[in-house]
Amino acid sequence: MGERKIRVLVAKPGLDGHDRGAKVVARALRDAGMEVVYTGLHQTPEQVVEAAIQEDVDIIGLSILSGAHMTIFPRICELLKENSAGDIMVIGGGIIPEEDIRELISNGNASAIFTPGTATSEIVDWIREAMREKVSHKEGVS
Repeated sequence: MGERKIRVLVAKPGLDGHDRGAKVVARALRDAGMEVVYTGLHQTPEQVVEAAIQEDVDIIGLSILSGAHMTIFPRICELLKENSAGDIMVIGGGIIPEEDIRELISNGNASAIFTPGTATSEIVDWIREAMREKVSHKEGVS
């Protein structure tokens, strides 16, 4: 039996209707051997977290182009903690100013943010490395 595939939920929360980038990233993750669940457009934070828990994902990838990132990321992290799922990593992509990226990461509301133009291979590599670190940390704690 092989090692478990990394499971990623790709979500488009809020009113943003532009999903091309999310679909490109989802396809790249799938092509890299990850299991990907795509929620579709116009998801609420509650729907995103519910789907992430039901699908037993390792990572939630949020695609936000609407400017609502400073509300949506913290809300999703809050809901994950409330549902004892705080171990699910949250990453994101979209048009997010550098100062907001720093704040989201430093506040623990995102593990990484990828802006337009980021190579999909960079996202794949980041996820693989983050999961390696997560697994080795768990094994070291056990």
